[in-house]
Amino acid sequence: MNKFAMANENDIINGSSTDVYFDKTKEYLAKLNINPHVAMEVTSSSSSYGYINFTGLNDVISLFENKNINLYAIPEGTIIKPRDDDGMPVPFIRIEGNYPDFAEFETPLLGFICQASGVSSYSSIIKKILGNVPFISFGIRRMHPAISAMIDRSSYIGGASGVSGVLSAKILGIKPSGTMPHALSLILGDDQAWKIQYENSDFRVFLIDTYMDEKFAAIKAAEEFPDIDYIRLDTPSSRRGNFPNIVREIRWELNIRNHKNIKIMVSGGIKIEDLNELVNAGVESFGIGTSISSAKPVDFGMDIVNINGEDKTKRGKFSGVKNVLRCDQCYKVKTVLRNINEEKCTCGGTMKNIMEKYIENGMVIKNENLSTIRQRSLNEINNILNL
Repeated sequence: MNKFAMANENDIINGSSTDVYFDKTKEYLAKLNINPHVAMEVTSSSSSYGYINFTGLNDVISLFENKNINLYAIPEGTIIKPRDDDGMPVPFIRIEGNYPDFAEFETPLLGFICQASGVSSYSSIIKKILGNVPFISFGIRRMHPAISAMIDRSSYIGGASGVSGVLSAKILGIKPSGTMPHALSLILGDDQAWKIQYENSDFRVFLIDTYMDEKFAAIKAAEEFPDIDYIRLDTPSSRRGNFPNIVREIRWELNIRNHKNIKIMVSGGIKIEDLNELVNAGVESFGIGTSISSAKPVDFGMDIVNINGEDKTKRGKFSGVKNVLRCDQCYKVKTVLRNINEEKCTCGGTMKNIMEKYIENGMVIKNENLSTIRQRSLNEINNILNL
């Protein structure tokens, strides 16, 4: 019995975290002595974000390792629309094998990529808007702790400059990013809290809105500690009024006192629609939590497209095993049958297949590291993502 209401690693790997109808289907096929070889594809008919930053493949690879299947996928960190330029659904993952060997893993597979891709896609929009203005993923306290590392990993792939989670950072191989909580100021008082933060941190960020008006607290902090990096505003909504104007006021007061070196960071309920005005007001860093961690999942589905060599699928889907071509110059995307790996694009460039093989007969033959995935994502945010 699990101590917490969550699936553990063994529950996921052995298929216990599935939907019951997959177990029933396997039972029925066994009774009938039917063991069909199938190809299944993962597609999404639409996305709330226009584009999908495909994320979560790392967990899918771990899930299917040592299972007798072949797995193909678009590389993680690829940013692509759910439908190609002709309106055809784009397959993100393809699995080939005997259906009873992997039927029950459809549920966790979709769970791995739906939520992770939603978080990374939302983060990618933030990154596109902010450009070189950094933001830190602060959202794990709003979600179940069992998925904290997934949230932080996905936001980091999507463009976050850092993550607050201690375990997440350890898993990702990066240093956790954080400032100071209100609790420290409440217990010690602002002066002592700022002092100990100043003396013990190599990234000096003072939270200034625990007790005082933001402008006067910013001036006080700057005059007492003129070489700090940031002051942070986490002003509650009931006190914000016109938040961008508060930021402008603080920026002005710091500047005329020769504290242009001290930057302003904001956090607390920040959403995509807030970003441009806050940057224009003078914000130079963000802590973004709930809007990232609660990003709408991508609605992926998984469907059989071929059974024992015969192309067939359900109503509303497209049968046949497919590849995904993308132009190396204009980035046009085209879904084609799997026997097509390359063709000329109308722009004059070359459209090449971006589906890659990750598992062959249960053996992992390709598994990229986080830095490679994140760099791909950052390049694609810059070159492909259009808002």
